[in-house]
Amino acid sequence: MKERKKLKVLSYNIHKGFGIGNLSFTLPDIRGAIASISPDIIFLQEVIGQHDKHAKRVELWPDLPQSHYLAEDLWPHVAYGQTSVFDHGHQGNAILSRFPIRSYENIDISTNPVECRALLHAVIEVPGIDDPVHCVCVHLNLFRRGREEQLRRICNRVTSSVGRTDPLILAGDFNDWQQRASGLLVRELGIKEVFRDTHGTYAATFPMRYPLFKLDRVYARGLSMVGGRVLVGDPWEKLSDHAPLYAELEV
Repeated sequence: MKERKKLKVLSYNIHKGFGIGNLSFTLPDIRGAIASISPDIIFLQEVIGQHDKHAKRVELWPDLPQSHYLAEDLWPHVAYGQTSVFDHGHQGNAILSRFPIRSYENIDISTNPVECRALLHAVIEVPGIDDPVHCVCVHLNLFRRGREEQLRRICNRVTSSVGRTDPLILAGDFNDWQQRASGLLVRELGIKEVFRDTHGTYAATFPMRYPLFKLDRVYARGLSMVGGRVLVGDPWEKLSDHAPLYAELEV
């Protein structure tokens, strides 16, 4: 019998590489913490691609974009997509992969001039899996009406660009504190949320010290849910304002 291929997935809002209150630069420690659990595919939000002011002021600020700094020597394949551009740089979402990224596309899904948002869609070739794995990383609006429009755009993208039998992972910071996103996603895309499917409820991931709000999600289709957990305690509690969400999937 053919052994089932397992995938370890992490979704993490890294808060631009700073701890709670922006009091400490934590990006080097974030890299070490992620490396310690060795995920196969990583979905990152609030990733700085360039910041000229921080580069001059912050000790240990890397020469590389944060996505490539985190991936260096550990995850050979990186996709980065800008969400917002400012005078001294830009930031966005990123997907790091142990396996080859065949292609990727960054799509603007902003609904207002204040909240700049995008979806990053990467197609990944995973050894042992016949079909490519479609990975979509998102960070949605704070306000409900904008989120609802963005969810419809995500559904349209997946429906038009992903085969119904192709494995799909949709992960990120949904800002869905009212827990309304899954209704549309399940109905339109036929996906399941990993933590809810294995624990019966969504994961509380924000704020890091005392997680109350269930903002971060890992959804999947065409993959079995093995398990999911929120990473809290040492060292995670000092690294970002969000707790990362870890999931294990298999074909």
